[in-house]
Amino acid sequence: MRAVQVLLISTYELGRQPFGLASPAAWLRHEGHEVTLADLSCSPLPDQAVAQAGLIAFFLPMHTATRLALGLMEKVRAANPGAHLCGYGLYAPLNEARLRSAGVATVIGGEFEQPLVDLARRLAAGSDGAAAAPLVSIARQQFRVPDRASLPPLAEYARLVVNGSTRRVGYTEASRGCKHWCRHCPVVPVYRGVFRIVQAEVVLEDIRRQVAAGAEHITFGDPDFLNGPGHAVPIVEALHREWPSLTYDVTAKIEHLLNHRNLIPVLKSTGCLFVTSAVESLDDAVLEKLAKGHTRAGFLEALALTRAAGLPLAPTFIPFTPWTTLESYREFLREIAEWDLIRQVAPVQLAIRLLIPEGSLLLELPEIRSLVQPFDAHALYYPWRNPNPALDRLSTALMQVVQQGDCHPPSREEIFRRVWDLAEGGPYPDDRPSNAQAPIPYLTEPWYCCAEPTEEQAARF
Repeated sequence: MRAVQVLLISTYELGRQPFGLASPAAWLRHEGHEVTLADLSCSPLPDQAVAQAGLIAFFLPMHTATRLALGLMEKVRAANPGAHLCGYGLYAPLNEARLRSAGVATVIGGEFEQPLVDLARRLAAGSDGAAAAPLVSIARQQFRVPDRASLPPLAEYARLVVNGSTRRVGYTEASRGCKHWCRHCPVVPVYRGVFRIVQAEVVLEDIRRQVAAGAEHITFGDPDFLNGPGHAVPIVEALHREWPSLTYDVTAKIEHLLNHRNLIPVLKSTGCLFVTSAVESLDDAVLEKLAKGHTRAGFLEALALTRAAGLPLAPTFIPFTPWTTLESYREFLREIAEWDLIRQVAPVQLAIRLLIPEGSLLLELPEIRSLVQPFDAHALYYPWRNPNPALDRLSTALMQVVQQGDCHPPSREEIFRRVWDLAEGGPYPDDRPSNAQAPIPYLTEPWYCCAEPTEEQAARF
């Protein structure tokens, strides 16, 4: 079998060193293929590798990454019209039609490592490669340790901020997919209630190599770290035994934090610095429409449990939905202040607007189907407008506010005050009590999937 020259490209993944490049690189290199990794979030497109590659595969884990990749594909096709183009990752099958119109021959969703190896084998054998590729694979895989050797160093990626100092951050995944069916979540139409694990020995060796490369903190990028606590908890217990000073963060549903409340102290004692949770809304009616599996009261209970354990909860929100009113948004801000969450909520979470991509289960709701406009193949979502146009104007203005200040970033309190004033929230609660004992750790690249690439991102492509 002849070797194929493979170029794997990532355009954006929240400031993380991409697992989605390093993992398939290990598989493809094991097969004897020559693999070049290009993380365009912090390095230029390697023109020579583009010109020489027989297979160019774009990693598409999120909406922003897909938008940016589509903007690059015409340039890549012009430079190498004979290359086989592939799109893989969570957002690839959701945008199959748009990717194929851009010249992508193979689209792979779900568990992508083995299908990429199979594609390279077919290309090496002289086939066009695409015919047998699955659109979505959720087959169980025996993973290989990710090969990160040719990626930019960890110093080029997002940092952890703790008490004013920063730490280098590594990134890994212990599982993919999710057991749950939240209507707005892009994982659901791909994995449809299934989650798959990365073997514990692979995860720990991946961490071991990143620690050797300078990692002082690890982000676990699982859609929900507690989908399989019998798999996840032994990993962090082993992590803590081997590296007692290494810290980490995870993402977990409010529902899981409540159902596995006995594990919250375990996370804290093994070095977890904070837990991200997609709370989405503080309105029970909206939570029900999103099928989130928790209530406002459940969120408050989880917040109390994590605070009692000394483990900060970092909630994420979608405050602008078709059901948002000016008063409900103002009430949302008042509750953020009342519950002393200002420093625990990344400012961008105050401005996010509901994204409805192709395949979204939200389209099952008659009220959503009657509201959305035709699918926008450029923006990759179904546009919608709030019944009150002032809400759309407000969300746009707030996004501009929270994205300002890159050179001299204001504090979260200062940004919150600006948001409050723009929303005309009334008298600001300056006399609110504060329960925060110390500054909340956070990553310099906040967790979110925006509907539009920033001007800076778009300019690079």
